[in-house]
Amino acid sequence: MIRSTTPLSPVGAVLRTAHTADLSAAELRAGRALMDLAFDGDFSDEDWAHGLGGMHVLVHDEEGTLLAHGAVVQRRVLHNGRSLRVGYVENVAVRPDRQRQGLGGQVMGALERIVDGGYDLGVLSPSDEGEKLYRAHGWVTWPGRVGTLSPEGPLSMPDEDPPMLWGADLDPAHELLIDWRDGDVF
Repeated sequence: MIRSTTPLSPVGAVLRTAHTADLSAAELRAGRALMDLAFDGDFSDEDWAHGLGGMHVLVHDEEGTLLAHGAVVQRRVLHNGRSLRVGYVENVAVRPDRQRQGLGGQVMGALERIVDGGYDLGVLSPSDEGEKLYRAHGWVTWPGRVGTLSPEGPLSMPDEDPPMLWGADLDPAHELLIDWRDGDVF
């Protein structure tokens, strides 16, 4: 289990990493509420559930208010005959009144450290607003085809927006098939 507490800028803010199992009910409620605030109500319970069961990065201010959050959960992708363990980044958000202060970058740095230490590569599905942050951190858009391993078997998804990858050296001539889940597959 990785757990740490690190002081960071802005003054008084503290970054913490913890597994879902180590978060209190109050911390989980605060994380869920932050998603509603940051995504202006366009964030479902299913979206929130996609980020549970893995590692969370939380940034609190000196009063304990949650300012920023992100999570990494394990998923699998098939690519060119290999099954790869991926750290899938979910639920990245910063309070609207605290955006553009470096908190999103701090969260991404901690998430990337988790991906680097435990997975073959990182994958995320960017929002339009988040894509600039991810690009600034070196995430790249997958140029190849995508699909999923659906309950009926492999399913190409030609209309799916491509995910972004971290630390990947994959051949775009081969489709990237991600494991199935309810809701948005990517």
